[in-house]
Amino acid sequence: MYHCDPPGRTDPESILNYELTGHEKNFVFFFDQEPMIPELHKSTFNEINQRNYLPGLMRKKGAVVVNEFDSDNIDYICNQYNLQPFRYFFHGWAALDWFRGYDKTFLITPPAQRTINKTFFSPNRIIGGMRQHRVLMLYHFQRLGMMDNWISASKICPVEHTSIETIALEYQQQHPDIVDTINQISLPKLFPGEDQTLMTSCWLDNFDLCAETLVYHISETIFTGRRQYLTEKTFKPIAMGMPFVITGTAGSLAFLRRYGFKTFEGIWDESYDQETNDMLRAERIASLLKSLDELPQDGKQDLFKMALPIIKHNWNHFYNGGFESVLWKELTTMLDSVGKFLTND
Repeated sequence: MYHCDPPGRTDPESILNYELTGHEKNFVFFFDQEPMIPELHKSTFNEINQRNYLPGLMRKKGAVVVNEFDSDNIDYICNQYNLQPFRYFFHGWAALDWFRGYDKTFLITPPAQRTINKTFFSPNRIIGGMRQHRVLMLYHFQRLGMMDNWISASKICPVEHTSIETIALEYQQQHPDIVDTINQISLPKLFPGEDQTLMTSCWLDNFDLCAETLVYHISETIFTGRRQYLTEKTFKPIAMGMPFVITGTAGSLAFLRRYGFKTFEGIWDESYDQETNDMLRAERIASLLKSLDELPQDGKQDLFKMALPIIKHNWNHFYNGGFESVLWKELTTMLDSVGKFLTND
């Protein structure tokens, strides 16, 4: 069995495995925490291949366990390296672990007691690399006059160390005015009291800001291509008792519903989730948020009230065992399938 350590690393030097005895015929590689990027991870899978062609070790079968569904990238890697993919929702388990206990605190204002003053909450600390679509969304927010909502954004990506203007150039063909529009935003843009150098993936925060906001704008790690890859980000509004709009890959809402959660079709238009053109999907998400932003304060309050039954269902499903039950069945079924694959000739 192979895995990468520490979490977040996927390079060849991070690969660990139990000591080989010379008798193993098959192997499984747990690549279950990070999204698959073929051009980046080719060297990692080359290393896995090399370790399984040691003298006296005849590779027979290889399995890879991933946290990515319906993915062209997984299909490509598995075809290139003759691997059988197996899937489970790692980030679902991570969210249950990281956000446990918040249901026992007094940090979160009960949804039925909230007064809505803002349209959306949108954190955008990391803006480079796989997350550069956040710059695209900031462009739409500025262009449509929505920057008075709770929005954070970096001027220099704290991870990639790339300026927002450089990232914006990636979209200049589709939006020639994007650099000028981005430069109209006073950056960095921080939430009150925020330390933008601090990673906050594993806990909830900004309770007061979220308590006055209609929807949480989830800007997921992955936005482009055919793949389903959700992270703990999607579960923050669920744990906070909020409605949400997801800037993720096409089908993200449908994927979430597969795990027993409900979304907000019928309260507002969620057809953006079916748009497979990434640029058009971004525009449709921005247009939806603009339509909500144009509502008067009492209109936003009424929509939030309409969303309360779904908010309650999702919170109960997350905290009272329903989600865990779905994940456990998925996990045990996957492990059984891996075992059968590796042991049956």
